[in-house]
Amino acid sequence: MSEMAPGRIAELASWFERGEVLVLTGAGVSTRSGIPDYRGPGTRERARNPVQYREFRRSVDARRRYWARSFVGFPKIRGARPNAAHRVLSRLAERGRLSGLVTQNVDGLHARAEHPDHVELHGTIREVICLDCSAVASRDWLQRELSAKNGPAVLERVSAAPDGDADVEGALLHDFVLVDCPACRGTLKPHVVFFGESVPKERVERAYDMLGAARSLVVAGSSLAVYSGFRFVRAASARGIPVAIVSIGPTRGDELATLKLDADVSDVLNGVSTALGGEAWSDDRD
Repeated sequence: MSEMAPGRIAELASWFERGEVLVLTGAGVSTRSGIPDYRGPGTRERARNPVQYREFRRSVDARRRYWARSFVGFPKIRGARPNAAHRVLSRLAERGRLSGLVTQNVDGLHARAEHPDHVELHGTIREVICLDCSAVASRDWLQRELSAKNGPAVLERVSAAPDGDADVEGALLHDFVLVDCPACRGTLKPHVVFFGESVPKERVERAYDMLGAARSLVVAGSSLAVYSGFRFVRAASARGIPVAIVSIGPTRGDELATLKLDADVSDVLNGVSTALGGEAWSDDRD
């Protein structure tokens, strides 16, 4: 039986009809907005080496590498628009079907879709924070400053990668000019959780509060390879809360799932929306 069989869509829709669903989203929710994921069909075979938090703090070369790649990759994030999956989840929340939404994504697209109640577990790429004075600034501001110091020509002929990253090598990395904090001239970092860095305690606690109020957990577009998201699947299973996983390909949580749909997230959520008497959404892209 196909994973997109109407019976499976109807079963998942019944979970939302009962309400109090906690939704955990991952990179697969944003691929139709033009943002590559880490482990989907297009990127699974290509290894990536994200900058580690400790390395970023101690090495100016690591910071130069990060910001050069981010400078090239950020315009794709900035220009991305919510797709059908973001829109459906926002409307389901407005209709009182969710206990909350936790996203592992840093692209800010749930916020752009006006989702009323969500936790950005790993922060947002649309802001930067100073590691010395904790001042927060707009990523758009930093992009303008980086462009002024390095020139816009480097944005050409470079391929995009996940989370506003890009494939940049060679002389650009060596010559790239960094921008300091405007308040104290300290070190700027994207306002996101790096590998090797802990998720802020208050975000984790808020997510667990949402899980505590949930009758079910739906994972949308995540392989659950990162423990910061997988922990909520483990907690739900331990509490006897049913778990549904909607994702293309195998995930770390499949053995704990009550329901698994190996299918595109937007297609599934549009099916849920229409099953509940709502509308089907198209992807909101130019």
